[in-house]
Amino acid sequence: MGGGDEQVLYGSLLLWWAAAIVGLVVVTDGAVRRLHGWYRTAALGGARRARLPPGDMGWPVVGGMWAFLRAFKSDNPDAFIASFIRRCGMMEYASEKDMRGKGKRRDAPLLVPIWFGRTGVYRSFMFSSPTILVATPEACKQVLMDDEGFVTGWPKATVALIGPKSFVAMPYEDHRRLRKLTAAPINGFDALAGYLPFIDGTVRSSLRAWADEPPVEFLTELRRMTFKIIVQIFLGGVDAATARALERSYTELNYGMRAMAINLPGFAYRKALRARGRLVAVLRGVLADRRRIRRDADAADAAAREDERKPAAAVDMMDRLIQAEDEQGRRLDDDEIVDILIMYLNAGHESSGHITMWATVFLQENPDIFARAKAEQEAIMRSIPATQQGLTLRDFRKMEYLSQVIDETLRLVNISFVSFRQATKDIFVNGYLIPKGWKVQLWYRSVHMDSEVYPDPKNFNPSRWEGQTPRAGTFLPFGLGARLCPGNDLAKLEISVFLHHFLLGYKLTRLNPKCRVRYLPHPRPVDNCLAKITRVVSSDNDE
Repeated sequence: MGGGDEQVLYGSLLLWWAAAIVGLVVVTDGAVRRLHGWYRTAALGGARRARLPPGDMGWPVVGGMWAFLRAFKSDNPDAFIASFIRRCGMMEYASEKDMRGKGKRRDAPLLVPIWFGRTGVYRSFMFSSPTILVATPEACKQVLMDDEGFVTGWPKATVALIGPKSFVAMPYEDHRRLRKLTAAPINGFDALAGYLPFIDGTVRSSLRAWADEPPVEFLTELRRMTFKIIVQIFLGGVDAATARALERSYTELNYGMRAMAINLPGFAYRKALRARGRLVAVLRGVLADRRRIRRDADAADAAAREDERKPAAAVDMMDRLIQAEDEQGRRLDDDEIVDILIMYLNAGHESSGHITMWATVFLQENPDIFARAKAEQEAIMRSIPATQQGLTLRDFRKMEYLSQVIDETLRLVNISFVSFRQATKDIFVNGYLIPKGWKVQLWYRSVHMDSEVYPDPKNFNPSRWEGQTPRAGTFLPFGLGARLCPGNDLAKLEISVFLHHFLLGYKLTRLNPKCRVRYLPHPRPVDNCLAKITRVVSSDNDE
C-alpha cells in the first residue's frame, strides 16, 4: 500500500471516529434529556403527562438555564423563547383515543415527532424547578388575573435576596393588606405632589452638573440621581457616604437576581447575598434611630407637640410604614418594613434609571420624535403662570406624547422581562395542563416583541400608542392584576420630569453609539452609555 493510500485510509478513519463521537454525543444528549424529562413528569401519570405543553426539560440540575443564560448574554435574548417555537420535539400520547388515526397500536411506542410551534406555553426546567413558560398575551392575562389558581412563585434564591416578607414572596391576603397600607404614600395624588418639587430640583441640578463637563457614564449618573430621589422619598435622605454604600450594595444585589444560585466565593449570587446583609444592617440601623426619635417625641410635652405654630416634621416613607395600621390595628414589624424598603429602593434605583437612559437615547437617535416631544414640552412651558415655581402634576398630565415615548421605551427595553407564579391546582392554559405545584414564568418580553401584537416590534415608534388602549395582557411593564407594580406612577413621574428638562435644554452625544448591549440583569450598553452632555439653550426653566 502506497503512502498516499495510507493517508487516505488514515483520514477516513479520523472522519469515521469523529462522526462516531458526534453521533454518540447526540444520542447521549437526547437520552439524558429524555430520561430527565421522564423523571420530572413520571408522577403525573400518563393521562396528565400527555396534556403537558411541548418542551424540553434539558439536562438534570441545569435544565434550560444554560440556554437562557447563553441567549441573554448574546446579542439576541429573544433566541431563548424562539428556540421553543422552532424546535422539533416528541409528543407523548397516553390513550388509544389519542392514537386514533396515527396507525399505531396501544402497546406501540407512544412517541411521535412534532414541531413545538406557536403554542404560547412550553415546559422546561428553570431555577431548579419544573416550569411552564407562558409567552402570549391571552395566556399571560389568564395567569395574572387568577389569584386563586396561581400564587407568587419567585425562585427561592430571589426571595432570599429581596426578602421573605416583601411583595414578591408573601401570600395574596398579606400582599393585599400591605399594598393597601403603602399605595397612597407612594402613588397617591398628595404623595406625588409632595415628591415632585424634590424630583424637579434634583433633575435640574444633576443636568447642570453634567453639562459641558468631560464625558460621563450616563447610566451610572442617572442611577445615582434616581437613587438619591428614592432614598429621599423613603428614608428622608442620608449622607453622601451612606448613599454611595447603599447604591453599590444594590448594584451587587441586582447582578445576583438572575444568576444561578451558586453560593460559592466569586459567584454573583454569593456577592448578592452579602450585599443584602449589608443593606439589612443599614436599614435596621436607620429604623432603630427612627423608632427612638418617635419614642422621644411621644414622651415630649403634649402641648409643645400640638402647638399649631410649630412646623410639622417632615414625614418620609419609613415614618409612614412605622405608623401604618390595618383594620385590626396591626402594625408592621421590623422585618416587614426592612424587606419592603429593600424591594422599593431596588425598583426605584434600577428601573427608573435604566428607562430614563434608554428613552433619552431613543429620542436623540430619532430627530423627528425628539422634535415632536420637545414641541409638547415648550407648549407646556408657555402655559405655566409666571408666578408658578417648578412643575406641577397638572403639567405632568399634559405630557401626552411624552407618555407615549415612555410607554414605547418600556415595551422595547423590557426592564422586567419575566415574572414568576406557581400553580395551586391543575389548570389548563391554551389547552395545555399546568400541574399543581409547578412554577410558571410569564415572559413579558416575548409579548412585547411579538410581531403579531406589535408590528415591526424592534422599531421605536411612540405613535403606535396614539389613541390606543392596550388590550389586557399585551402591555405588561408593570405586570397586571392584583400584583401590579405599586410604584408605577412614581416611576413615570421621575422619568417624565427628567425628559422634560432634557428636551428643553440638553443634548446627548454617545462616544460608543454602536457598543454591545448586555441584557442581564437589565438591558444596558456595556460602557454604561458613556456620553457627553451638552447644554444647547439657556432658559429660566433650567436655572
